[in-house]
Amino acid sequence: MNILLIEDEPLIAKLQKDYLEISGFAVDIAADGDTGIRQALQGDYNLIILDIMLPVLDGFEACRRIRAQKDIPILFVSARKEDADKILALGLGGDDYMTKPFSPGELVARVKAHLSRYERLRGSRDQDAQDIRIGGLRVDLPARRVFVNEKEVNLKTKEFDLLAFMAAHPNQVFSKEHLFERIWGLDSAGDLSTVTVHIRKIREKIEADPSDPKYIETLWGAGYRLTV
Repeated sequence: MNILLIEDEPLIAKLQKDYLEISGFAVDIAADGDTGIRQALQGDYNLIILDIMLPVLDGFEACRRIRAQKDIPILFVSARKEDADKILALGLGGDDYMTKPFSPGELVARVKAHLSRYERLRGSRDQDAQDIRIGGLRVDLPARRVFVNEKEVNLKTKEFDLLAFMAAHPNQVFSKEHLFERIWGLDSAGDLSTVTVHIRKIREKIEADPSDPKYIETLWGAGYRLTV
C-alpha cells in the first residue's frame, strides 16, 4: 500500500513515515500543498495524510483539488482544534480528522481502518460498477433509473445526478458548495439553496420518512452524506 504524506514539519513527517513503514506501508513525503497536489494526482496512492497549515497552498485547498479527481481516503492531521476547521475539512471531502499531538500508533490504526473500509467499498462497487446498491436503494447508472426496495421512483435529471454522485461516494461528506459545483458546474448561476431543495425532493422520493432520513444524512455546518 502506498501512502502520500503531505507535511511541512520534517521531524513530524519522519516520525510518521517511520511508523508507517514499520507497519508495511510505502510512504512518500511532500513538504508543501502545491507539491502534494501534483504528487497525489500523478502518483498511485492508496491513502493521503494531509496537514492543514502548509506552505504555498494550505491543506483545505489541497484536499479540494485532490478530491475533485481522486476517490481515495484523505486523513487530515493538524494542530488546529477548532470545530470549524474539522467541519470544513470533512466538508471538502476529508475522511477523518486527527488533532496533534497524537500517538503514531493511533495514526497507523486509523490508516489501516480507512484502507480496509475503502477496499470493501471498492470491491462491492467493482462487482457491478454500473449498478450501485445501498440497502434497499438501487441506482442503475446506464439506464438512469432508481429503485427503492425494487420499486422504481422517478427522479428528475439533476436529482438523479446528485443521488448518483453521492451513491458512488458513500459515507463521504460533501458541502453544499462542492455538490453545487459538481452537479451544476462552476459557471452555473444560482445559489446554494438549490442543493437543499434537491436533497429535500430526493428524500421525498426515496425515504420512507423524509423527516427522519435513512439514506441521505445532514451534518449541520458540514453538508450531506449518503450513509451505508
